[in-house]
Amino acid sequence: MWETAKDLTAGTAGGIAQVLVGQPFDIVKVRMQTAPKGTYQGMLHCAGGILKNEGPLAFYKGTLTPLLGIGVCVSIQFGALEYSKRLFAQQNIVKGKGGPDGLTLSSGQLFVSGVAAGLANGVVSGPVEHIRIRLQTQSATNPTYAGPWHAMRKIHGDHGINGIYKGQVITLWREAVGYGIYFWAYEKLMQREMAMKGIRREQVSPAKAVLFGAAAGYALWAVIYPIDMIKSRIQTDGFSAAGGQKYNSIVHCVHTVWKTEGIGAFARGLIPTLIRSPFANGATFLGFEMASRLLNSL
Repeated sequence: MWETAKDLTAGTAGGIAQVLVGQPFDIVKVRMQTAPKGTYQGMLHCAGGILKNEGPLAFYKGTLTPLLGIGVCVSIQFGALEYSKRLFAQQNIVKGKGGPDGLTLSSGQLFVSGVAAGLANGVVSGPVEHIRIRLQTQSATNPTYAGPWHAMRKIHGDHGINGIYKGQVITLWREAVGYGIYFWAYEKLMQREMAMKGIRREQVSPAKAVLFGAAAGYALWAVIYPIDMIKSRIQTDGFSAAGGQKYNSIVHCVHTVWKTEGIGAFARGLIPTLIRSPFANGATFLGFEMASRLLNSL
């Protein structure tokens, strides 16, 4: 239980770092993903419009929800990841694999641990991201929601728990695939660094944790970006046909976007994501590793 508590606490530190670093890039990404074709000429046009029309604080619009929610999400991610890694390590020890402590996991074990982390995280990240996206994309002059709590109350009151969890299936697909790749990439780089230098995990430099986190972030987005775009479309769509709903399923959304906007729509908003990724993901793993080392020293 103490090990799990440490993992959850360190994950929270990583999640807070991720939100504070990545939120301005994320709002630009979401605006570009969900706006009609031709609204923005590019990332700088989108960011400039937000700054001009809504002010600098608009880049942190909807931040309270992810600051609380993603802190919890990343905490859950790392808690599930480390728990899965320990289970595999116990199996490895019995089989005489994975080194003396069994923690040198295979690629398959790391990927499965990442999938478990993603699915566990998805239960919370789905509604958190749904509320955040609603706040990020609403009109600045005539907002529907006064804030995250108002948005949650209103959506739940009008559409029930299904409204809160709108887009949950595509979210779980994204989390499972994405975090399987994400944690596999990071852990393999850490394994390589430790093997090459003959050092323990806590001796890996913080700069390398940032670098490996950045690389893992690129691996994540290379795989899941089109899935994420569809998720954003579904989570900003109307709740019913009477309420302006455009898409009645994931497949219908993919088909409609492809037919009306072309294949380029699936990569819209990718540039701010790629710029954001090394900073946000590097900060996430740095926060986790540093907090873990501090907690392990107590």
